[in-house]
Amino acid sequence: MRTPLPSTLSGAGWGLIGVAAFSFTMPLTRIAVGGLSPLFIGSGRAVVAAVLAGVALAVTRQAFPSGTQRVRLAVVAAGVVVGFPVLTSYALTVTPASHGAVVVGLLPAATAVMAVLRTGERPARAFWLFSLAGAIAAVVFALVEGGGFGEVHGADLLLFGAVVAAAVGYAEGGLLAREIGSWQTVSWALVLSAPLMLTLAGVALADQAPAATAGEWACFAYLSVVSMYLGFFAWYRGLAIGPMARVSQVQLVQPVMSICWAALLLGERIGWLTFAGGLVVIACAGGAVRTRLGLTTAVAKDDVDFVRRLPGA
Repeated sequence: MRTPLPSTLSGAGWGLIGVAAFSFTMPLTRIAVGGLSPLFIGSGRAVVAAVLAGVALAVTRQAFPSGTQRVRLAVVAAGVVVGFPVLTSYALTVTPASHGAVVVGLLPAATAVMAVLRTGERPARAFWLFSLAGAIAAVVFALVEGGGFGEVHGADLLLFGAVVAAAVGYAEGGLLAREIGSWQTVSWALVLSAPLMLTLAGVALADQAPAATAGEWACFAYLSVVSMYLGFFAWYRGLAIGPMARVSQVQLVQPVMSICWAALLLGERIGWLTFAGGLVVIACAGGAVRTRLGLTTAVAKDDVDFVRRLPGA
């Protein structure tokens, strides 16, 4: 039985809700690693989310995915359940906040490329210009605000790997959401990866006992419930409605949001460059989202049929 979310919003609207939920991930991870090991944060939050997912799937009696769908769910899990959380958790123990923001700045363009490869979408040249300009603006904005020019950290490889992992997981998850539903997709991906993540969490606990404060545990709870689970309800819903390449560009506003949350939660100062850079990034995102995409006939028809099948469409 499929229980999809209401579809009164556009794909970009659902995507923006997901991005708002994800925008707390970087600053809260920076807080959580103060008392919890990166391996525990990356794996433990997936275990907590998998428990919630298992309950939701059991209560609503969701049909078990087919063999092909399970293989594709494994790809989603490798990208967004294992790859991105674990790689960024390790990277944020040794890199400044600016380098964490680089991940988010590059992710929209990477997701758009993966969406084109997987769906047959054909964005116009203007879309790629806005996307490239937005990626550059987001990265420069984050680096300038964080004072991150000059030194290159070895953990940049972890951050680059996280970008690729998330982009693959987002594109494949968006396609699966069209078949089995948005929350069902992330739920099955979490359940499928639960044995591995539970093992990694056990290894992390054996290696380093948690010594977190109440605030650090609260950050871990958000990362588990929202960043790892609920945020994907809206994000995969938006990608499923699509077009994926265009919806992915909503992520360009995430670095701006993350730095604002970092200022509120960590006391970091926001200067005039933040507002100027933020406006440029948001303008690029708006331009990319408004750009018309040249889709193949089959893809365009599939998207129209999918949206018509959604409740309220």
